[in-house]
Amino acid sequence: MSEFSAAARLELIALGGVVERNLYLVKRYIWWDVAFLLWTIANTLTIVFIARGIDVSAAQRNELATKLLVGGVIWAFLGIIFEIVTETVAWERWEGTIEYTFMAPLSRPVHLFGMGLFAVVYGLLRTAALFGVIAAFFDLTLGQADFATAFVVLAVASISFIGIGMMTAVLPLISPEKGTQLGFVAQGMMLVVSGVYYPVSVLPGWMQWISKISPATYALRGNREQILSGAGIAWSDVWPLLVIGVVSIPLGLVIFRTGERYAKRHGKLKRSG
Repeated sequence: MSEFSAAARLELIALGGVVERNLYLVKRYIWWDVAFLLWTIANTLTIVFIARGIDVSAAQRNELATKLLVGGVIWAFLGIIFEIVTETVAWERWEGTIEYTFMAPLSRPVHLFGMGLFAVVYGLLRTAALFGVIAAFFDLTLGQADFATAFVVLAVASISFIGIGMMTAVLPLISPEKGTQLGFVAQGMMLVVSGVYYPVSVLPGWMQWISKISPATYALRGNREQILSGAGIAWSDVWPLLVIGVVSIPLGLVIFRTGERYAKRHGKLKRSG
């Protein structure tokens, strides 16, 4: 076996180890995960029930409910990826393993990509459960939905969210006190400008410009068309996601590595406050 093959094998083992450890954490805190899933279901139902209170035709009500459902479910998926990657440092501090993890013989890209891979798998399972439960409350017509194409667009969008999550994951390193909360502020800002529950066109002009750098904007627009009308993959939605992913992944790694060096230099690695 060549040195390259041996090194690649070790990196893959390390990647699997990161994913496996997070699976054990889910198993340990499974009832908390169930509780948060129930909260997400209740929150999404609150949004989708808006369609029931509007005096429009049955077809228009079905279309509006589907748009709100897609927005809520897709944002739940992308949001959980963002949250898990953002909380990379926070989880280590909660578990008391941050020093062991940062001294472990695995590269930081493998560590962060492992978190991202776990987030995608966990997010898909959670989102499927969410979609099934919410759809059961409404008599929605989804005969034209192209779920396979929607999945492809989501997979591309996931790369961008992993990259952005790497950038915000550095915040708890820089500020142990409030860094994690600031990550959720960034998530909330993306929620506002990405057209999750309304078209981006209703936003002020300057917010529409900001929406162009949010991967959720393109994922939501593409998925709505694919689920509502069975449209194929639109290049106008895919190429921005590819560009954002290509830029955000290396930039996120650089930012995280810089924050890691800063935290070690100033003794903030293990601090919780």
